[in-house]
Amino acid sequence: MRAGRLQRCASRTSGSARGGAAVHQGHRSSEADRHRRQAHRGAGLARRGVLRGAGAGARRPAYRLPELLRLVTGSRKGPKAAAPRFRSRKDNRHTIRLTRNGFSIRPNGRLYVAKVGEIPVRWSRELPSDPSSVTIVKDAAGRYFASFVVRTHPTAVLPETTSEIGIDLGLTHFAILSDGRKVSSPKFLRRAERKLRKAQQALSRKAKGSNNRKRAVAKVARLHARVADARRDHHHKLSTTLIRENQAVYVEDLSVKGLARTRLAKSVLDAGWARFRAMLEYKAARYGRTFGKADRWLPSTRTCSVCFVVGGPKPLDVREWTCDGCQTTHDRDVNAARIVLAAGRADKRNACGG
Repeated sequence: MRAGRLQRCASRTSGSARGGAAVHQGHRSSEADRHRRQAHRGAGLARRGVLRGAGAGARRPAYRLPELLRLVTGSRKGPKAAAPRFRSRKDNRHTIRLTRNGFSIRPNGRLYVAKVGEIPVRWSRELPSDPSSVTIVKDAAGRYFASFVVRTHPTAVLPETTSEIGIDLGLTHFAILSDGRKVSSPKFLRRAERKLRKAQQALSRKAKGSNNRKRAVAKVARLHARVADARRDHHHKLSTTLIRENQAVYVEDLSVKGLARTRLAKSVLDAGWARFRAMLEYKAARYGRTFGKADRWLPSTRTCSVCFVVGGPKPLDVREWTCDGCQTTHDRDVNAARIVLAAGRADKRNACGG
């Protein structure tokens, strides 16, 4: 940098003395200033580890894009590098995972974390064995959860029963069973919309970066967490009841992602069909039950559950219809649940080679 300043001063002095030669010398001074700025920028990047090389003016990147791709794909010599992981803007949770030497469970029931101390815990259940690791999660509502990795024993299989059931999921009623029972839809998000709307309005009026805005954000997050917890609790209770009472459970394979792009998106996502179906599947595998999915394109609404004659299309406002073949009057949803049950039984016999 000193050399550049001296050269610039010399060019000004020589320009004042020699006239026309000052233009050429001034051009060389601007070139020197440009090189000086580049060298200064290169030195700063080198200090931050962006550039590779001992010199301050080194401008070659540490890893060019083709080299990074070869590292990820494994075509370059050396250990294979993983793809970059970016922080999700939708996930506001903070997590930390500790292995066996970073935590312990005290005899008084508290969780000891290294460099933090003892933390009181409200245990949801007793641990079946000594944990090998723990993951502490802080959600957007400011709540903390501890998830332990333990070795479990095989779960006792429930006693066998003879009943089987088909389930048709809907919006007016959350679940319609093939035996005629209907489970009402709680609509947790719809019931909490007023409180959520007021909390969102209060949040929009807070200045960005202020403590009041942080408190308003936490309040909105708590309201959403309360809705999610209530929905999850409802799904757990209903799925556990159905698995305990029936030997086989069959449900229609709905395209929730496709339905979420329609005008019924809020109601579909509020129902939580995909989460409920996943609970049925893993609980059936845990307790020795049979779980099956009916074909997504099965015309369950148009097919008669008595004579299995497929009728014409039925609009949503048609809740009851009469079969043209056997003249039986059907409830739209109950008939669909019975068709799902029949399709599940047929797939089970085909899978068993019957």
